[in-house]
Order: sequence, then C-alpha cells, then structure tokens
Amino acid sequence: MRRAPATLLLIRHGETAWNAEHRIQGSLDIPLSAAGFWQAGRLAERLAVERIDAIYASDLARAWMTAEPLAARLGLDPRADARLRERCFGVFEGHTLDEIAARWPDEFAAWRERDPAWAMPEGESGAEFIERVNAALHDIACEWAGATVAVFAHGGVLDVAYRTARALAWDAPREHVMANAAINRIAAFTPPLRMHIVDWGDIAHLSEARDETLT
Repeated sequence: MRRAPATLLLIRHGETAWNAEHRIQGSLDIPLSAAGFWQAGRLAERLAVERIDAIYASDLARAWMTAEPLAARLGLDPRADARLRERCFGVFEGHTLDEIAARWPDEFAAWRERDPAWAMPEGESGAEFIERVNAALHDIACEWAGATVAVFAHGGVLDVAYRTARALAWDAPREHVMANAAINRIAAFTPPLRMHIVDWGDIAHLSEARDETLT
C-alpha cells in the first residue's frame, strides 16, 4: 500500500546579525537578532491556526529560537536533529564573502565551482551535506507519514530540499529564494525520499512593517 506523504513545512531560521552583515555562519552558534525574534513571533501567529503534529529543529540556536514561539503556541516539544544544521564551512565561518575571497582566493574560486565532492579546509563537502540533510528529511517523513511537521533549519538545508525536489544539479543556477522565516511546503513521500513542492517562499506573515524599535 502506498504511504500517505508527510507535509513538511520547511522554515529557515529568523534573521541574525550575521545575516545582515552577509557573514558566513555555518556550524557556528549565532543567536537571532531583534528582527529575527520579530519574524519568529509573526511566524508563530501565522501557523498557530494550522494543524501541526510535530516540530523538528536544528540544534543551533538560531533555528531553535525560531521554533520556540510556535512550539509554545501549539504546546509541542521541539525535537532537535543535528543533521538539520547548516553546512560546515570550515575556515570560511565568521567571514564575509569579500574577506574569504581576499584571504583564500583559490579556495573561494573552488567553492564557486560548486563541485559536490569538494570541501573547504576543515569543512564539509556538498555531497556529505546533501546526504545528511536528505537522510534527516527521509526519517522525518517516514515517521510522520500523513501528518504535518514544521522543520526549522537553515538556508543551505532548504537549498538541498529544493534541488532534490526539482532534480536540480548541485551546480545548477539557483532559481529559488531561501528567505528568513518564510514557509516552504513540501509533500514528502517515502521510501525512498521523493519530494514535491506545494508552495515556496510564503512570507505573507512578514508583510506588516515591524515596530521601529526593532530596526
């Protein structure tokens, strides 16, 4: 018998100060900014009226903090999964793109080639990243077939999910946006993992201008 798909609400964490500075975060544990907390609150209000059966989150603070307001509204305990972490960018972490290009020009050029087998010094290859992200999404979809799960993660995780669903190569031009605190709905079938994008980049809940004290 064919299993009912799980509905995954894939959500990138709210904004951080390093997002605003275009600084690579990767596996570093950076908290939300005031803007990010506002986004998390608006997201919780939007999703509180939906039936959500479980909440999963990367164990990094920026994802966990984004999940907490919704978890509190729904009375659910988030489940941490380290496989939902952002890609480890090794020595690039903590630096802006301009800084990386100036300090590691050869490695920066290799990164831009998007060879899935290549890993930056002390970092994770694209292939390793893709494998762990899809393993996490597969396991969640298997456990929650026919249910709806909010999954709080990172931009790179959403990029993997989108490319997998669209069968896009790792080096294919990016045709999608991974906005902070946007809602991305995916129907996930298992096994094996097959994903269909229902809706992507829903930011209707963020259209209202936030209080000037948060800017």
